Amino acid sequence: MADVARVAGVSAQTVSRALGNHPNVQPATRAKVLAAVEQLGYRKNNAARILSSGRSRTIGVVTLQTGFYSRTALVVGIERAAQAHGYAVSAATTASLDTSAIEAALLRLSEQHVEGVVLAVPLIHVSRRIEQLTSAVPTITVDGSRTSATEVVAVDQSLAAHLAVRHLLDLGHRTVWHIAGPPQWLDATSRTQGWRAALEAEGRSVPPVLEGDWSPESGYRNGLILGSIPDVTAVFVASDEMAFGAIRALHEQGRRVPADVSVVGVDDIALAEYCSPSLTTVAQPFAQMGELAVGHLLRHIAEPAATLDPATVKPRLIVRASTGPAPDRSATA
Repeated sequence: MADVARVAGVSAQTVSRALGNHPNVQPATRAKVLAAVEQLGYRKNNAARILSSGRSRTIGVVTLQTGFYSRTALVVGIERAAQAHGYAVSAATTASLDTSAIEAALLRLSEQHVEGVVLAVPLIHVSRRIEQLTSAVPTITVDGSRTSATEVVAVDQSLAAHLAVRHLLDLGHRTVWHIAGPPQWLDATSRTQGWRAALEAEGRSVPPVLEGDWSPESGYRNGLILGSIPDVTAVFVASDEMAFGAIRALHEQGRRVPADVSVVGVDDIALAEYCSPSLTTVAQPFAQMGELAVGHLLRHIAEPAATLDPATVKPRLIVRASTGPAPDRSATA
């Protein structure tokens, strides 16, 4: 840093401020510092910075090793929001949702001296070790599950289900079938509870739940089952990726979407608009979730003893071509 200061003709403190995006550094001064950095090949020494300041300017994210869009989109939202606040993001993935795997991921991040953690996996069981780790480092969860020390930022998944069911009932469907996500995910169980509550509130029959694992394959398998049941006219699927599989299966069974069966997904991933037909879905605002999670976490870091109110994000129904009026049964009777 002293070498950079000498080449740029400024003080070492100015170099530190320029590289830390301090607002009081003039653009021309910052440009001189960056030119000197480029000339000298200077790189920050994070270990030295942590020792001198006690801060790493890094937050951690624990997520599942998966290619599912929702997890990837959430992490991208977190990274963008963190970068906007001058923080780096270190990700620790887990191969499973076992307590020991989550403990190991939290421990890896703790050893990197992260200032806070976003826990983007459900806590099926909260062990003593998880309690200790989340008490030692400010932690935010994003699916509604929590420990005694974590703060929560979550999408209202029950409302997501209600929006989907209400849309289908308003189209004249007598009831709505449901392909659920895996029960160990709180997002999935909340959607199932919301689906059931919405049907019961209208006095409609509640069909048996079909369970998937978030994958298109599981949606396809369950779609084959639904396609063989003549009375099925409307399906709420707990993720867009499972909905793609279900629509493929319905097509193969000779059931037209939406003329015979209407389908609603959840997430509004980029491919939803280009499904055939384009998919009606309940959009989850992943970028907003990332911003909220980071903002909540930074407040938690600044005031560890403060109790923050849980932040809940409202989903939004996006109506496309995969839903339509219930078929007229009397015409074929």
